Amino acid sequence: MSRLRVLALLVAVLVPSFMTALDNTVVNVTLPQIQAVLALSEADLKWVAAIYPLALASLLLLGGHLSDTVGRHTTLSLGVALFTVASAGCSAASSGMMLIACRGLQGAGAALILPASLAVQSHDLPPRVRNAAFSATTATLASALACGPVVSGVMTQHLGWESVFAMNLPLGCVSLLVGLLVPRPKRSTHATSPASATLSLRVITLACCSLAALAYCLIEGPEHGFGAVPVAASGGVVVASAVGLWCELTSRRNTVLRPLFRQRPFVGGIITQLLWGLSVSGVYFFTSRFLQNGLGLAPTPAGLTFMPVALSLIVTIPFITRMARRWGEGRISAAGLLLVGLGLLMVTLGSSGGKLVDILPGLSVLGFGSALAVPLTTRALESSPDHLSGIAAGLFSAAREASGVVGIGLVGAIVSFVEHAAVAAGADDSGAFLSGYQAGLCFAAALVAAGAPVALWALRHRRGTPEGDRGASTCTAKPGP
Repeated sequence: MSRLRVLALLVAVLVPSFMTALDNTVVNVTLPQIQAVLALSEADLKWVAAIYPLALASLLLLGGHLSDTVGRHTTLSLGVALFTVASAGCSAASSGMMLIACRGLQGAGAALILPASLAVQSHDLPPRVRNAAFSATTATLASALACGPVVSGVMTQHLGWESVFAMNLPLGCVSLLVGLLVPRPKRSTHATSPASATLSLRVITLACCSLAALAYCLIEGPEHGFGAVPVAASGGVVVASAVGLWCELTSRRNTVLRPLFRQRPFVGGIITQLLWGLSVSGVYFFTSRFLQNGLGLAPTPAGLTFMPVALSLIVTIPFITRMARRWGEGRISAAGLLLVGLGLLMVTLGSSGGKLVDILPGLSVLGFGSALAVPLTTRALESSPDHLSGIAAGLFSAAREASGVVGIGLVGAIVSFVEHAAVAAGADDSGAFLSGYQAGLCFAAALVAAGAPVALWALRHRRGTPEGDRGASTCTAKPGP
């Protein structure tokens, strides 16, 4: 493979990945101006923030299915085109409903981009380039997540909230043009049978219904009460869809997904992905609130506070291959998850000091731990057969996004319960929130640390196959496990 084609593939993959990660965080700082300009209610504003990850998590499996049936490169191009057009619609929105609808289309485009881009990296790049590509993806996503609040604050202040969405237009056009010009590899000779395709679509439909209903419960439940008819009905949909999904996944007819769930690295990767997302995603949300309400920081400095996470990730990534070769993938992945839990506990202790400098070491440790946990994701993705690479990447991305949405609600429930108990005991508002925030951090630390034994089990080397040798070639991927 020529260097020019490798470079073009990397551009076609990294730029869309950067856009999807950026739009996960970039809207938060713009919300007050959006609310003022479009005269949105509190419920509408919440949906502006939530519809993107909801659509993304709900449709990721569909994106993975299309990657395997329509083609990785075609799905990636469709996703970039949809995301770019939706971004243009967001920047031109004149009402809350139009903005919410276009944000949902952005999430749908991102749901096509993420599994297709992972599948392209895993199967279309030569092995000698693949590690560097995963490292570049890690750095790109970490940079986007860290820079999102900062970029949003600057652009909103000087150019208006519309510019936050309009900046995706040139990026999307460049990525789409490069992707269309890259010569595409031959399609896999594996043919998907109609029965297998129908079964996959049933699983995708049930997963979409379950995630959408669960997100609705978490968003509308605190607002209208969990006993309200629409919220209770959504809860019933969650239970029914989850039962149906479990039956489909464990059915003997499921010859499509059963090969994936027979792979220890894949199963262990999904479990740790869920635990990491449930804990860290909720912590990010409430740490931002703590920085602004508890420490009195403006939005831009609060966004800059998360830079140690991204920097420690970037610094650690180049050394993972050597560490995996020496100590083994399973050991460093488990150590990474334990370090993430330790970092959360360090933030808990630092938050009592009332100074920004006290929580920075904990955030840095969190980044180091997340980088060390990367080999589990890479091994899990590479353990999937070529014809299931898209659906495997979709499952992983769906687990990450869904656990993020649920994590905010789950950690938020802990924070709210302890906060209300502290107020009832006579604490002031700031002290009550600090108590709830620290309880949420401790709960999150316990969740992510529970993934350490799972990582050891998933990457347990087989007799005659040195674990470190496999780690030398497969130890880089996306941020987080």
